[in-house]
Amino acid sequence: MNIKNKIGWKTASGLVIANMIGTGVFTSLGFQVIDSQNTWSIIILWVIGGMMALAGAFVYAELGTHFKQSGGDYIFLSRTIHPTAGYLYAWVSLTVGFSAPISIAAMAMVEYWEPLIGFHNSRTIGMCAILMMGLFHSFSVNQSGLVHNILTGIKLLFVFVIIGLGFGYASVLSESSFDFSSSWKGEILAPGFAVSLIYVFYAYTGWNSAAYIVEEIKEPRKSLPKALISAAFLVMVVYVLLQLVFLKHASIEQLQGKVQVATLAFGNLFGLDGVFWISLFIGIQLIATISGYTWVGPRITNAMAKEYTFWKPLSVVNKNGIPVRAIWFNTAVSLLLMFSGSFESIMLYAGFVLQVMGTLTIAASLRLKNRSGFQSPFRPWLQIVYILFSLWVMVFMVYDRPKESLFGLGIIFVGFLLYQFDTLNKPTSL
Repeated sequence: MNIKNKIGWKTASGLVIANMIGTGVFTSLGFQVIDSQNTWSIIILWVIGGMMALAGAFVYAELGTHFKQSGGDYIFLSRTIHPTAGYLYAWVSLTVGFSAPISIAAMAMVEYWEPLIGFHNSRTIGMCAILMMGLFHSFSVNQSGLVHNILTGIKLLFVFVIIGLGFGYASVLSESSFDFSSSWKGEILAPGFAVSLIYVFYAYTGWNSAAYIVEEIKEPRKSLPKALISAAFLVMVVYVLLQLVFLKHASIEQLQGKVQVATLAFGNLFGLDGVFWISLFIGIQLIATISGYTWVGPRITNAMAKEYTFWKPLSVVNKNGIPVRAIWFNTAVSLLLMFSGSFESIMLYAGFVLQVMGTLTIAASLRLKNRSGFQSPFRPWLQIVYILFSLWVMVFMVYDRPKESLFGLGIIFVGFLLYQFDTLNKPTSL
């Protein structure tokens, strides 16, 4: 790809930020406070998620600069463990890894915009947003970068404004939701805390986005680590501050089980005007999330399609190197998922599956020989801590939410069956 058609580290970082700051941070708190109501517990949840994302960013920077090939986990797992592992990740990314976050973001956008427009068949709006982003990303990297930078700029401005307003204004609640007592010590050992981490990890999904488009980044050895690490750290700070703002301006009773936590908080603070503007801009920033996943996800599908006969039609790219067929195939899957289940269930099983495959990739990094790119620090302890902690969370998830966990494992098993079928057609050698 011509250097003029590549992006710099700032655009790559913007891609990561846009993919991360999206559905999870504006919807998870309502589910978390069902089991964890101490403010320290909430802060610990989001800091743990941020530290895991940072650890993962270091490892993915190493993997991406070593292989120097777009496709992310598909390439990493295929080359370090076995083609089966890479195939399974590509299947997961197609079904839930990127398509599910797109559909969830569209569903959340509907939740926030429906009261504004009074349009009861409002899923149509979510579908239009998905189709619009598919169109915008179908031409060139430069156009994708321009559209995405504009949406990311709006997203960041909005987030910093609501953080400023949230801390700048006094709470109107008769009784504060803040609880800095010692009850957090009991909460963090409960199964509900571990399940809440799945929501958090889902909210941090996207910290590895730039690693999927290595071939589209200028000087990836320097730019990729800078993009991944700076974005992960910035988002962690933003996430903690946002949760404190929501807790400051909304009661635990109001938040429990609710998706629209931001409008609840700012509705208390500014009334109907606050609800209108917050809902409007959350919808816009969710479009940025849809944009980010629409840009990145099809690269994995395209990488797999180049090597397996069954998916071969999706390997075609346009004159600018854009995998247009893969983009529209992923877009179609995202549209189907919008009607496949509830918001919470999709978020849980998607988060669980992504955690399984992401942990496998972190483990795979330990198999790298003759590392030729960025060197992750604290190797192998960084990877070991990540793996052990992730396994702890997944065990509790299976225990507390067996239905969603088994459904997620079922998706992986279907991918394994597809791999067995596909290998009968003799994939090209890696």
